[in-house]
Amino acid sequence: MSPTTSRRPIALAVFLIVAGAIGFWAAFQLTLDKLAVLANPNAQLSCNFSLLVGCSKNLNSAQGAIFGFPNPLLGIAGWTAVIAVGVSILAGARFAKWYWMLFNLGVVGALVLVIYLITQSITVLNVLCPWCMVTWLVTIPTFWAVTFYNLKEGNIPVSASVRRFFGKLYGWVPLITIVCYAIVAILAQIQLDWIHNVFV
Repeated sequence: MSPTTSRRPIALAVFLIVAGAIGFWAAFQLTLDKLAVLANPNAQLSCNFSLLVGCSKNLNSAQGAIFGFPNPLLGIAGWTAVIAVGVSILAGARFAKWYWMLFNLGVVGALVLVIYLITQSITVLNVLCPWCMVTWLVTIPTFWAVTFYNLKEGNIPVSASVRRFFGKLYGWVPLITIVCYAIVAILAQIQLDWIHNVFV
């Protein structure tokens, strides 16, 4: 069944809208915090809870502006696109395979960036940025949901057997996401002992 005749992915569309809205909100909050820091380098941000949990260190670091401008601007643009795709699907839009592949490429890029930032936060900056973590929380399942959907629908060219495999795996996205969260939490615990520092 081709993407032009298959049933619209309503559940995926709703998820994209919700995840996109959450991601946009986090990016917007980070942007406001960045503007506050630019206006006053000594500003006390609401996201700074302790030496371990805060966003000032991230925003002022080189990792906070990988491409020469604040990372949150990428989030504002990227999550707006995610919301637009979700809304378009609900409105009846049916995208060509090349569109889905480009969208998937963007989602892959987002995940690669998030993995890099997670690694930098945990191993280099030694801080957990609240708004950044919200972004991590929605980027990970967005990657799995979009990628598995495209594989099972054949938007990414694969064999019929591979499509069937990912069709079954698609329903496991929530569990796979939880496993990913657990991996990040374990790595953070090993490096930062966050459970003791935050809760004890």
